[in-house]
Amino acid sequence: MQSRTIPRVVREAASLFGDATAVEDGDVHLTFRQLAEAGVAATRAFLAAGIEPGDRVAIWAPNAHEWIVAAIGLQGAGGVLVPLNTRLKRTEAGYILEKSAARLLCTVTDFLGVDYVAEVAQIRSELPALEGVIALRGSSPNATPWKEFLARGSSVPEEKARARAEAVSPDDLSDILFTSGTTGNPKGVMTAHGQNVEAFLVWSELVGLRAGDRYLIVNPFFHSFGYKAGWLSCILRGATALPHPVFDVAQVLTRIGRERVSAMPGPPTLYQSLLAHPDRSRYDLSNLRLAVTGAAPVPVPLIERMRSELGFETILTAYGLTETCGVVTMCREGDDAETISKTSGRAIPGVEVRCIDESGKDVPRGTPGEIIVRGYNVMRGYFEDPDETAKTIDAEGFLHTGDIGVMDERGYIQITDRIKDMFIMGGFNCYPAEIEGLMFGSGLFAQVAVIGVPDERMGEVGMAFVVPAPGRDVTPASVTTWCRENMANYKVPRHVEVVSELPVTASGKVTKFKLRERAEGLLARS
Repeated sequence: MQSRTIPRVVREAASLFGDATAVEDGDVHLTFRQLAEAGVAATRAFLAAGIEPGDRVAIWAPNAHEWIVAAIGLQGAGGVLVPLNTRLKRTEAGYILEKSAARLLCTVTDFLGVDYVAEVAQIRSELPALEGVIALRGSSPNATPWKEFLARGSSVPEEKARARAEAVSPDDLSDILFTSGTTGNPKGVMTAHGQNVEAFLVWSELVGLRAGDRYLIVNPFFHSFGYKAGWLSCILRGATALPHPVFDVAQVLTRIGRERVSAMPGPPTLYQSLLAHPDRSRYDLSNLRLAVTGAAPVPVPLIERMRSELGFETILTAYGLTETCGVVTMCREGDDAETISKTSGRAIPGVEVRCIDESGKDVPRGTPGEIIVRGYNVMRGYFEDPDETAKTIDAEGFLHTGDIGVMDERGYIQITDRIKDMFIMGGFNCYPAEIEGLMFGSGLFAQVAVIGVPDERMGEVGMAFVVPAPGRDVTPASVTTWCRENMANYKVPRHVEVVSELPVTASGKVTKFKLRERAEGLLARS
């Protein structure tokens, strides 16, 4: 499988699954053959725009069939996909566009009230590498409409596009997904075609995704869960991808029945929201078969209710990082509810997983240690950041995850803590150092410290302790308002405490364990 690339996967799917439906998005239905043809047309357009192998092309848009076609097209041209989180604010997106030196950006003019084309236009002068903006949906004087962009591809012979796609190597980069880090700035995770195809052939086989499945992709395409475990896995297995742009419980319940949804992976909050809907019994859930979850603890009662009330036959949990193509360990069909709830499964085939102590030695089974990973799924490194890469991947090729886990005698992993202070809110990774940096840059605060605290619905949420800057009058409400205006909403602290000072060590480092103790007391009283 190492010889496979995403362009070849799309071409082979057209041959294998032909006139079966590959993507349904509103009135647009594309068969696997039509999807491959659309991908070639998009590749011709990217070649006409001057995209060369290795050039970066960004997509900043919600889940839609155009997203898939644009990604297939740019990758067929040898380009490297750079997905942007649709929740990012202008400056956050600008950082990634500038860092990646993206030559083109595919985006939309209206999503949840935001005109992304207009947002980029305001920072265009700060992006010297950006040569063009393409509006996948909507129209703007600052962007080329998608249909017009595709039409320009007629100047490139189809044979040239097919030859370019065929020349893409399994070792060529397929994408750079930016993930925030403890240093405060997002880092670009580089992965190649061959490793992604192999990882999600394994993932899709272990979860039991199959031809004819109708997969409602609620997970965003900018994340590996929606992109690689989403539409790419559908193409690999002959399943129909049903893109869903915004999670709304009633809309999702309606689509499950109307569109005969059989597969619906997502974070635990997705299933909790469905179960909590007061009119759930009115909806047809009879086709639901497959659920894959993770990214947060999954209570045993939730597993049991997903089976008995939502009708899922197969429910599996998994663990992965952007730096590992999105997958490291997985539960297996037949695992009991306790195993699915309490663990994130065992290593996928071909991948080594160990738990080590601070000296690098394996800890005994049942003892907490840092999870390290080695195998074909480990990233090629952080984009233009050899120092951070060297800190993360050791000389033996093991990627140090920064997650603390306990491995049982069967090799199943239970994630217990995070060295890097990261917390996960509703499936989104949140990094305190990044949030603190954004807040500190406002000039409102002398000091900021952010921690993750438990939340029944979202798994974890942020709590910020802030010391106002001299002369600044801040309140929890004003802090929340500023954060909502200046950062993606999943990063916004849900609890704010204004304090006169932060607890620090003799060297001046904030002692976050003391803040966690204080938070526990404050939240217990609230």
